[in-house]
Amino acid sequence: MAKKKKTKPAIIHEDDNEIIIRPGSSDDGTQPQADRITIPREVAILPVRNVVIFPGTVVPLTIGREKSKRLINSELPSQKVIVTICQKSPGIDNPGPDDLYYMGTACMVLKLLKLEDGTQSIIIQGLMRVRVKNWLGQQPYMRAEIEILQDTFEQDTEAEALLMNARNLSQKVIELSANIPDEAAVVIDSIENPSALADFLASNMQLDIPKKQELLEQLNVNKRFRKLAVELQHQIEVLELSNKIQNQVKTSIDKSQREYFLQEQLKAIQKELGQLDEKTVEIDELKEKIEAAGMPEYVKGEALRDVSRLEKLPVISPEYNVIRTFLDIITELPWSKKSEDKLDIEIARQVLDKDHYDLEKVKRRILEYLAVRKLAPESRGPILCFVGPPGVGKTSLGQSIARALGRKFIRMSLGGMRDEAELRGHRRTYIGAMPGRIIQEIRKAGTNNPVFMLDELDKVGADFRGDPTSALLEILDPAQNFTFQDHYLNVPFDLSQVLFIGTANYMGPVPPALRDRMEVIELPGYTSREKLHIARKYLIKRQLRENGLKPSHAKWTVAGINKIIDSYTREAGVRELERQIGTVCRSVASLVAANKARSRKITAELVVKVLGPQKYESEMALRTSSPGVATGLAYTPAGGEIIFIEASAYPGKGNMTLTGQIGDVMKESAQAALSLIKSRMPENKVLSKQDIHVHVPAGAIPKDGPSAGVAMFTALTSLITGKAVQPDVAMTGEITLRGLVLPVGGIKEKVLAAKRAGVKTVVLPKRNKKDLVDIPAEVQKGMKFKFVNNVDQVLSNAIGNNSNQKGSKNH
Repeated sequence: MAKKKKTKPAIIHEDDNEIIIRPGSSDDGTQPQADRITIPREVAILPVRNVVIFPGTVVPLTIGREKSKRLINSELPSQKVIVTICQKSPGIDNPGPDDLYYMGTACMVLKLLKLEDGTQSIIIQGLMRVRVKNWLGQQPYMRAEIEILQDTFEQDTEAEALLMNARNLSQKVIELSANIPDEAAVVIDSIENPSALADFLASNMQLDIPKKQELLEQLNVNKRFRKLAVELQHQIEVLELSNKIQNQVKTSIDKSQREYFLQEQLKAIQKELGQLDEKTVEIDELKEKIEAAGMPEYVKGEALRDVSRLEKLPVISPEYNVIRTFLDIITELPWSKKSEDKLDIEIARQVLDKDHYDLEKVKRRILEYLAVRKLAPESRGPILCFVGPPGVGKTSLGQSIARALGRKFIRMSLGGMRDEAELRGHRRTYIGAMPGRIIQEIRKAGTNNPVFMLDELDKVGADFRGDPTSALLEILDPAQNFTFQDHYLNVPFDLSQVLFIGTANYMGPVPPALRDRMEVIELPGYTSREKLHIARKYLIKRQLRENGLKPSHAKWTVAGINKIIDSYTREAGVRELERQIGTVCRSVASLVAANKARSRKITAELVVKVLGPQKYESEMALRTSSPGVATGLAYTPAGGEIIFIEASAYPGKGNMTLTGQIGDVMKESAQAALSLIKSRMPENKVLSKQDIHVHVPAGAIPKDGPSAGVAMFTALTSLITGKAVQPDVAMTGEITLRGLVLPVGGIKEKVLAAKRAGVKTVVLPKRNKKDLVDIPAEVQKGMKFKFVNNVDQVLSNAIGNNSNQKGSKNH
């Protein structure tokens, strides 16, 4: 068989601007891609870390740094030759000339690959050794003037001996290494060029970067072979010692196997004599637990197979503890244990009424759900999801459902969860693996049909570890969850008997596929009257009990409670209300404990004295007294809110500035409003010779949503016309460039917010008129609702004939 010759690149032309070389053949003996390759004198420098590229080698490189990406995108495909130089320290992300070695390799880029994660990968072939003569710049990537370096080889008897010694040592390394294929020996024999052979060995040896760089910088091939001989001999000694240790370990394993067989024989003898060891007793107990667990036949067969494996393993084996832990968990799961449902609709109604005030629509839907479960126990009903602001009773509704049914209650918060394994578990191959939270909680509950509340569905995250919402798709789908498979168990567990209930503050972040699995029930918030009843019926009693007071110690008046509701809280729920009630109760407790008072009457005056100056006052008239300010209504995860949109003008060229940390949707609404006004008032001087600044206060709070178009338009129109918006008017709705007003969501929440803020007139899109059905009559009392189709009707209701020109002199 003829040996393939490996040649080195040869210089065929050289001048001040470039060097033209004829490359050698590739490693597989094929012809090079081009007869000639031009290496510019001024070339791009690609810093690499943890790799030294030698001439003649083909290496893949991952391009992740921005500078390196700019280099590749700028140089390719016009220039395929770059210079790679290794960093002295791999930890430097933005290396400079002083951070690189002075010598590198001119390389030709053979292929460019673009990966899905945004990184790029290139395959390069080393051509010639080069030295940096002069650095030309570092931006947008490093460039330098280079000098081509030639190898020197002294052909004599000593050189032949060095060459033969290198071949023999490398052959011995291949024989001792199990990971190196035998074909490597054929490749080494086929390389005749001494410099190419030295570079091939240096690139494939396990050496530190400084040692590899030293071999690259050594231009004398004879000296290079001497250094390689030392490293090869060291590697041979390490491999021989490794093989010796491996043989000793094998002998030890053979000894362990012999002990295992003897232990099995001893076990048989002990069984005949009636003297069982601890392991045998443990195995028998596990078999009894498996029989008593009520597992499906398939799961039971898997468990018994693991018991059989356990019997064959010595107790000291690491795998023994892994299997034993798995069997403990799988036998403790409630495969067939369930709570008997108390499907008495009247009792359920009483429990819900006792635990929660009002929420008639929600209670009716829950009772309907329980009625269907009573008539069709095997039916797969929908997954209920309670959506509403914090503090409206979503979690406590789940507890009431569990109490009405007589089931165990489990609550698991999904807020901030980013790892899918938290739900599905880790595979048993991982150290310290455990089942996911779903299986763990059901194991703790001890029944396979608990009420399982998945809290904060809108706060689930996702990153490189996985997407928990993908696992929730299976968990919350009645058509799939009867075969839910935890990664740790690796056998299906039936979740169809579990009553899952979800909660969220806002359904916006919940993926559509997950939202489709659930029936959304909205809890919009409470009116002031409802808060009063809740405080008297639930909150005050609980705070008296928690603070060690009796009802006679603190006698609450309606005026005192209303003072807290109106002046110290402005929320959709009742959490802050309960906190403030607790503060007043603690002040009474301190007096009672010090024997300074036996009881206190909680009046509005006492509330102000304890809680200090009132936090919330009506600021509608103050904020909207000047032209250019409009009151909008917004829907947030914390409930409805009023927002003030302010506009101001100053000399300029008709540009618009938006501030207040508003999102893209609100920015588009502002631009649409301005375009609509310009189309209606083309000759207005404010629009042509002044800049407009639109600001939504409370800039630290992100604001976005399709509800502010009407308010934006009204604020800008008020600014331009110099007429102030009526102070008791708030509005919501989106606009088009033709002036139409589009419907929006969250009407009940927005109206409740308007009521809390003292708004008398609410301007709504006409197509939202049907949503007033959900708003209690007590909320609508004292409020006017104006329904509009276009922006002209909006202005008629918001500004009308208001001639307040205060502040308009600047326009």
